[in-house]
Amino acid sequence: MRLSRLFIPLAAFALAAIGAGFAADRIVEVVEDTSVASVRDGLARAGHDWATVQGDGLQLVLEGEAPTEAQRFRAMTEAGRVVDASRVIDNMSVQASARIEPPSFAIEILRNDDGISLIGLIPAGVDREALADEIGRLADGQPVTDFLEVADYEMPVTWRASQGFALEALERLPRSKISVSAGRVAITAISDSAQQKRLLETQINRDVPDGVDLSLTITAPRPVVTPYTVRYHIEDGGAWFDACVADSAEARDRILAAAEAAGTRTDAICPEGLGAPSARWGEAVALGIEALAEIGGGTISFSDAEVVLVAAAGSPPGTFETVVGELTNALPPVFALDAILPEAPSETAEGPVTFTATLSPEGQVQLRGRVADDLMNETLANFASARFGQEVVTMGTRPGEGLPPGWSVRMLAAVDALAKLSNGAVVVTPDMITVRGKTGSEGAQSEISRLLIDRIGQTAEFEVDVEYIRALDPIAGLPTPEECVEQILGLTEQRKIIFDPGSATLTAASEALVDDIAETLRRCAELRLEIAGYTDSQGRDSMNLALSQDRANAVLSALRDRRVPVGSFDAVGYGEADPIADNGTEDGREANRRIEFRLIVPEPIEERVTALEELEAEMPEAPAEDDATESGEADEAGEGEADSE
Repeated sequence: MRLSRLFIPLAAFALAAIGAGFAADRIVEVVEDTSVASVRDGLARAGHDWATVQGDGLQLVLEGEAPTEAQRFRAMTEAGRVVDASRVIDNMSVQASARIEPPSFAIEILRNDDGISLIGLIPAGVDREALADEIGRLADGQPVTDFLEVADYEMPVTWRASQGFALEALERLPRSKISVSAGRVAITAISDSAQQKRLLETQINRDVPDGVDLSLTITAPRPVVTPYTVRYHIEDGGAWFDACVADSAEARDRILAAAEAAGTRTDAICPEGLGAPSARWGEAVALGIEALAEIGGGTISFSDAEVVLVAAAGSPPGTFETVVGELTNALPPVFALDAILPEAPSETAEGPVTFTATLSPEGQVQLRGRVADDLMNETLANFASARFGQEVVTMGTRPGEGLPPGWSVRMLAAVDALAKLSNGAVVVTPDMITVRGKTGSEGAQSEISRLLIDRIGQTAEFEVDVEYIRALDPIAGLPTPEECVEQILGLTEQRKIIFDPGSATLTAASEALVDDIAETLRRCAELRLEIAGYTDSQGRDSMNLALSQDRANAVLSALRDRRVPVGSFDAVGYGEADPIADNGTEDGREANRRIEFRLIVPEPIEERVTALEELEAEMPEAPAEDDATESGEADEAGEGEADSE
């Protein structure tokens, strides 16, 4: 009895404990499942689909690969909002970061009268000190503002070429903006004149390195044109400008549109210039061209505000009067119209009086025809000599009577017009001046027309037929720096610059060769040239080095005296270095005593060797004992030798 009473309570307690354990486990499972589901839903709503949730009793384990560290942190935060943060275990990883791309390296360079400014990002491989030295040299004492930053990334392959080319261009352009990036240089600049603009464009385009794209925009101030002139012809089914100028792009387009409608080719040129007598210049010229086309032929000239319309001989008088009346009323204020309907020309049996001026391709000038008197003949000869040089002028004129009024003025105008040509002829008759030839100036036809209108008046008849030849253009035909050096080498191939023995004085025979070299250099565009002096090996090294430097300087001075621009030339003496022949023979020593001309090709700034590196490179290694003995003996043997230079 006693055992039964004791066992039953114990069994009851055991059964209760077992039941409680099963109940607790079930409760934990329910809590775990509920927590996992709630956290999973919260992560999904927050966009963290990459994360997974595992339950471990009352703890939750977050797993998965987070795109970024920030995303991992946000997932932990989101889970902490749903359940107690202490129950959340972070078992997540973060994706490996992608390789950071190098930045876009670029420099913006601005140069004007106030100095040079730089802003941008450059590779760490750029030699900042050398770059600063180069910019300082170009600034020539003006302020330099340097806002360049450096990034330690690999230098792009084309960066050196782009930067070096940009600095070369900057040296030529005192008012410019240059944008530099790897493989591309964009230049916007202002030149002093249209001629300088063409020269700069030729030089810069010629120097573009391989692998670099160039965007080049150079503007020139519009020239002041006086008198402000347009001269337009319609004759024998053709229409053309002798001279044309506009005060704006809109005016130019309107003038050319009117000319095209009248029969002019679409490639007509009408440059912009300053000096228009009215803001309605384009309107006035277009009205004049339209009126001339309605008449059917003739010439219309605008010289500032004066307008002269000369109808073709034989034009219907009624049409002429109607068109002229309408044009007179349509022209803007300021413009004054003079209209002429000429009579049919009559010729004498002997033909008209004629004066002819010709210019040969070789530069020879011949003047033939009749002049008023001996004084006029002398005046004409002096005028032609002033224009072309006395030695090339041949006079074939003779005094005569019965010359038409204004004949002397027409002859002088003809000589002036001839000076605008490379070769050609000007024929003067009482009724017409005809100019034909070739020129290396694109604006020569307009210049000649403007000159004739100014000298002989708008009512005078003249015809200008001038062909532009690119090969005659002194700018477009400039040889490249390499071609210039080749020409100099050709001059020195058979002849040699020689000096008096032991001195830097040019011999008389060498003066002629230096004259020819100077003439070649004056025809070249700006170039970097080294004049290198060399000696033979006789005498002391220091004396030879000094002598070679003096001789190189002497050649540089001789070229300067001949008006060669030598600002970009360097004279360097190398002494007995780099022999081209055997110094053991007289012929060899003679060959080694020489002057050489070579083109200086700038190295990229980053690759220039420092002065310390040059010094280290020049220091010889310690010689072996036998070598040192031989060297000492050689020095002693050479000490007494005289300098035979």
